[in-house]
Amino acid sequence: MSWNRIVTTLCIVASLSTSILTAKNLIPITEDELIVRGILYDEYRAYENSYQVYKRLFDETGAEVYLFKEATSSLLSSKHILESIDRLKTWDEKHPNKIEVKRLLIPLYLTSRQVKNARTEAEFLLEQSTSPIDLDLASNSYLYSGDFKRALELLSKIYETVPRESVLLRMVEIMDEFTGERKKAIQLLEMHRRMNIVSHDVYAKLLLLYQKEKDIDGILETYKALYEQNNDEEILAKIIDAYVYKRDIDGAIAFLEKTNTKKELLYQLYKMKKDFTKAISLTETLYKEDKDAKWIAEKGVLIFEKAKDKNDKKMIGDVLSYLEKAIALGNDDSMYLNYYGYTLIDKEVDVKKGMQIIKDALVQQPDNTYYLDSLAWGYYKERECSEAYKLMKRVVDEEGLEEKEISDHWAAIKQCK
Repeated sequence: MSWNRIVTTLCIVASLSTSILTAKNLIPITEDELIVRGILYDEYRAYENSYQVYKRLFDETGAEVYLFKEATSSLLSSKHILESIDRLKTWDEKHPNKIEVKRLLIPLYLTSRQVKNARTEAEFLLEQSTSPIDLDLASNSYLYSGDFKRALELLSKIYETVPRESVLLRMVEIMDEFTGERKKAIQLLEMHRRMNIVSHDVYAKLLLLYQKEKDIDGILETYKALYEQNNDEEILAKIIDAYVYKRDIDGAIAFLEKTNTKKELLYQLYKMKKDFTKAISLTETLYKEDKDAKWIAEKGVLIFEKAKDKNDKKMIGDVLSYLEKAIALGNDDSMYLNYYGYTLIDKEVDVKKGMQIIKDALVQQPDNTYYLDSLAWGYYKERECSEAYKLMKRVVDEEGLEEKEISDHWAAIKQCK
């Protein structure tokens, strides 16, 4: 709506309000004119004004339609509730058993917290009608009065006839909070989800119920269903978190392979599972996609880790070749420098070169004990025992001897002469 139209509308509403509320006895207004004004007030949610219009129309004509509209405006404005109840009851005494009156009295009674009266009207309404709208109205009376099973029974009848999501969510709330039927509530939500296109509210409620039940599988499947809808990165992260919580690495791998997402994470999971064949293949794919030289270095590392014979000369040559290529392409990550240098040292390919590369890595991380261990091993290979001992003692003091490689190096270096 344009700003001009809003201003115009406000002026009209103000003008109409003044003419009705302050000058209604001075200027004759026809019934049709009042109806138009009432409709306009309703359209712009000026329910206090529409209440006054319909009240005047009823007083002047005695037509029930205006009384019902008056009561409706009273409900929508939350004003004149008790007055509307009295006027409807007076009408009801003269025209008993009007179902429309009961439909209005129930919410009016509930708004004024006259729950007992609302329930009485609900019981009459149920004797006269089984339509979903009337069952819905009646259910509110039982819900407010604490008869949760009866309220749930009525909502269930509505849902069987008209399986609306809003009705189901109300049922589920009652089952979860009041009737102790949480598992059944989950079953109903799952069935509805599988048979219908549902809103985010259904998924949110399912997640809440599964959390209360501490059902990690249910949480996981719900997130997976959500992810199929919108491919949200946050949901994907929660799916992976759920797999990690379950310690189901195979499940996480299968999911990521199926959805073809998070390839770097998938790569890390392959490494965790020591599935070096798939990991090597994925490094090739990742390098094609981003041309990052680290994937060449990673491939070299994986080739070594995959090898059964760690002293195979051809394999070692391939590993060093990939690491050299990655470094030549500009990847000077200290982690790969250390791996490259240590391989040169440990396999005695070129100890001096390996030590220099380790020193380059230490420029980036001078206190990294793994790099210090590599350099100490280089000094050991060169029989510079004093330097080897000094560095290795620092490593042992910081890391202890739990790691086998550190323990083995320390034992050898202590014997160095």
